[in-house]
Amino acid sequence: MKRISIDPITRLEGHGKIDIFLDDEGDVANAYLQIPELRGFEKFCLGRLAEDMPNLTNRICGVCPEAHHMAATKTLDAVFHVDPPPTAKKLREMFYNIFFATDHTTHFYALGGPDFVVGPDAPPAERNILGVVAKVGMDIAGKVLKMRHDGHHLIKMIGGRPVHPNWGLPGGVSRGITEEQRQEIEALGRDAIEFGKFSLQLFEDVVLKDTKYKYVDIILSDAYTHRTYNMGMVDENNRSNFYDGKIRVTSPDGSEHAKYDCADYREYVAERVEPWSYLKFPYLKKIGWKGFVDGEDSGVYKATPLSRCNAADGMATPLAQEAYEKMYNTLGGKPVNHTLATHWARLVELLYSAERWVELATDPEITGEDYRVLPTEMPTEGVGSVEAPRGTLTHHYATDERGILTKVNLIVGTTNNNAPICMSVKKAAQGLIKKGTVLKESLLNMVEMAFRAYDPCFGCATHSLPGQMPLEVRIRKPDGQIVERLSQYID
Repeated sequence: MKRISIDPITRLEGHGKIDIFLDDEGDVANAYLQIPELRGFEKFCLGRLAEDMPNLTNRICGVCPEAHHMAATKTLDAVFHVDPPPTAKKLREMFYNIFFATDHTTHFYALGGPDFVVGPDAPPAERNILGVVAKVGMDIAGKVLKMRHDGHHLIKMIGGRPVHPNWGLPGGVSRGITEEQRQEIEALGRDAIEFGKFSLQLFEDVVLKDTKYKYVDIILSDAYTHRTYNMGMVDENNRSNFYDGKIRVTSPDGSEHAKYDCADYREYVAERVEPWSYLKFPYLKKIGWKGFVDGEDSGVYKATPLSRCNAADGMATPLAQEAYEKMYNTLGGKPVNHTLATHWARLVELLYSAERWVELATDPEITGEDYRVLPTEMPTEGVGSVEAPRGTLTHHYATDERGILTKVNLIVGTTNNNAPICMSVKKAAQGLIKKGTVLKESLLNMVEMAFRAYDPCFGCATHSLPGQMPLEVRIRKPDGQIVERLSQYID
């Protein structure tokens, strides 16, 4: 059996590799996405003060620290049994939508976009953000840079730092905003709405109208299609919301499977491990683990921008709702099970985030001075969830009577998506590599496109059960000869 390795896989956060195994006929027998890194942040947190968590967990990763910061802050609300005042909740949600729009901009233009804007068969040296700039021009590049600059500027203004904010507290936030700051936030938010509209138009012009690669045919192809359950947070009207709401799960045909408060996640989601990855595999507990398979009888689910759109009945802002309807009308109606359509859904969410950002910036309560309630009860246990750009993010803490952490569990977006990512990689490989296929770099890049749509981030996702880390140390002489080998947990 022949093995083809893509190591490292590219344009993601963290490290991983893909191993593709060909049978004697040259067809794909199996393919694995392997995550060889182990971070173990849940163990690092034990014995710490619970109120350290918003600042500790946001250092897991520099890509989406705001997601962990906000999930941790909401979890502390539950741990300390305190309900933040309205101004605090609105400030948090506004801050979070600013981050969301900024992060989606990064993925589309720097990580996922090069495959479409430059082309999947472009030389690797061009298939990156610089290649995108060369293709679309400096004017468009300037719009992207402005969007990212504005987002990080406002994150620093509100959260204290452009990366790793230090703002969230149990019961609220550490500071509010002034009227002058509110006006700037609103103005930049209106610019962000225009950027969201512009990005959707660019997607239509570059992807949907493309005749060279026929991207729509690629998106709709069986190689990039999976019928799984979908997960996403919704408001009381079943519209998408990234900061607060209930978790909704819909079946491959679009019907509702479950809708629950995040505190009840253990009734609906279970986790398992496989020997070839440090990344755990969540699945729907009431259906059960049936393996890496599609369908109503499989407990596999996705938690992506497209999954959130599938799980919701619509978007809660008008322009995003129009874009949402256009996406589904173009792709044949709900639900859409085509992995690469996730890039389109990501831009719909970018526009929603910008609109929601402005809605909250113009709310009369947003500059209120009542932005924290002090906790008065003994800390115990709590769960908090937000929608990270990469999927539903859940933090779960338990403490002793002093507020010292005794248990920490994190189920992050990429962990939710681990099983479908593995399935997508295998199916793409099987659809693209056949007997007699000439294996070119561009073909292997199209296999990578299967996982890239999920915008995976392995820095915060990796941990193993029960926490034993295989390790090998080789001691060599100056000439490179191995004189001793030390190892643990390696067969």
